[in-house]
Amino acid sequence: MSGRSGGAGSGLTWSALREVKCAELEQAADGWGRVSNRADAARDRIEGQLLPGLRDTQKGEAPDAAVRGLRRLGKNFQYIHTECGLLRTTLNSLAHEIKTQQRVLQGALDDAAASRFTVHTDGSVTYPAAGEGVVDGKPLAGGTVSGVPNPGMVPSSGLVAPNPNAGKAQDIADRVAQAVRAAADADWRYTRILRSLKAHEGLGVPVATWTDAAADAAAVRAAARGYLRDAIPHDASPAERKAWWAGLTDEQREEYLAVYPDRIGNLDGIPALVRDAANRDNLQLLMGKLEGRDDDDAATKLAALREIDRQLRAGPKAGEPPMYLLGIGDQGNGRAIVSYGNPDTARNVATYVPGLNTSLDKEFAEGDLKRARDLSIAANRHGAPAAAITWLGYDAPQSPDGLRSLAVAASGRAEEGGRAFHEFMGGIKAANGHDDPHLTAIGHSYGSRTVGGAAQHSGGIPGVDEIVFVGSPGVGVDSADELGVGRDHVFVGAAANDVVTKLPSKEQSVVGGVELLFGGPAAAYAAGELADRNDDDLWFGRDPASEAFGARRFEVGDGPPLMGRRGPTVDAHSEYFDPELDKTSVENMALIVVGRSHKIKTEDAR
Repeated sequence: MSGRSGGAGSGLTWSALREVKCAELEQAADGWGRVSNRADAARDRIEGQLLPGLRDTQKGEAPDAAVRGLRRLGKNFQYIHTECGLLRTTLNSLAHEIKTQQRVLQGALDDAAASRFTVHTDGSVTYPAAGEGVVDGKPLAGGTVSGVPNPGMVPSSGLVAPNPNAGKAQDIADRVAQAVRAAADADWRYTRILRSLKAHEGLGVPVATWTDAAADAAAVRAAARGYLRDAIPHDASPAERKAWWAGLTDEQREEYLAVYPDRIGNLDGIPALVRDAANRDNLQLLMGKLEGRDDDDAATKLAALREIDRQLRAGPKAGEPPMYLLGIGDQGNGRAIVSYGNPDTARNVATYVPGLNTSLDKEFAEGDLKRARDLSIAANRHGAPAAAITWLGYDAPQSPDGLRSLAVAASGRAEEGGRAFHEFMGGIKAANGHDDPHLTAIGHSYGSRTVGGAAQHSGGIPGVDEIVFVGSPGVGVDSADELGVGRDHVFVGAAANDVVTKLPSKEQSVVGGVELLFGGPAAAYAAGELADRNDDDLWFGRDPASEAFGARRFEVGDGPPLMGRRGPTVDAHSEYFDPELDKTSVENMALIVVGRSHKIKTEDAR
């Protein structure tokens, strides 16, 4: 439009606004969209065909160098896809705002013509004589009024012109001025954004470029709020979100993915393939954003994101399920939701919720993700297609001293996490292509309390058929019957040497006003052993491994003893998902996941 560098003081006139050809802006947007799509297709071909073929068939320095080169090329195409997508949406959003103001302007001009008013080049409006004077009865003189772009900022004089045409003319002039002012502001805002959408010189895409891309995306998101973001159905049900996405055109979907990968990628009910594509793009933007910070929190999360990115780019090894990134974010302690196997096409889907001290760090990216991968591999060996998900969709309690300060783990985080997990599982159910998928919720440690909280919502956890607790300090209820799936579908694994499964209740842990938990795991274990074992209460309610709770207890390994050669250890609490250290536990959970719980190895309740 004006190409100016200033704001409202531009020379934009209503006649110039009327003549803006928004169709040309939209055509330019379509051109950038085609470039974005071609870059995305090229990246998919590199990462989905060329890289796996090269890795699987060629070994040596030359193939390794070729792999590195292809990975760089893939990242370059990803950057082109992101920036060109932002350009498309910037131009479309500008066209959207200008067309809105053109409609306002045309409405004012039509009203002026109907009343035989004259709208001048400067936007002032002349109106004819009308009405009659009180004294002489002659028509009241006409006049000319100027519009006020921001009428709310101009105090009223309290006077009313006697000519009935004066008020109509003032309204028309104000609408003309407001349309011109709004269009000029839009022109100024989008000019700044378009000028910022440029890459660094050279063929590489350094970290600084992704940091700039993150800032570019934030600017376009803010500008495109009315055009795109406000239509995203955040408050709808997962099923309604699925229907909303299905009803969009291909062009609309491409724009949402380009501008709002953070929102689309974390929107429960959206297809897994879409969420994965959105989150892979958002992962690059998040890494760029965190690269621009210099603090411990950013460094910790950045290490995790880099590891997740490495795993995604490496692809699955032979016999492993593909990896889908269903959620990613840096809010709070960090968010990451990763599925091994497509949860939309798998008949059996398990979701694992980790517990105390879990956050988006490298330990999570290497360890907690591996738990879901190993479980998916074990489940798929039984011939029934299965997907397993690690769900870090909440802020688990953080305790620097581990079990020594378990008192920080109140139920509040579990209730908040339970609400988020409840909605997530509703999305898994809605997006799954089977009429009646078999869904399993698995809670470990404090995560079992979170799953228990989700089960307390009306109707239980959406679509869930089986609930599994391992290493549980209690789940917030006193009976398996309170979890919404029936006691025969609630399972618990509790290692003999897992101190967490023997933590005494809050009341039992207080001796002389001092919580034994602050004496560390050994003191907590001792308190649990000394407590009245007829009292089945743990930290968060009745022991789910107890006979009174009513769940089906499956066999797991004992785990290392509490007192090891190097002092107290709680390693027994972390071995349930490790096929090398506790194959029995993993196999039993895999059987539950694929709906063959009649084959699990059981042991007596406590």
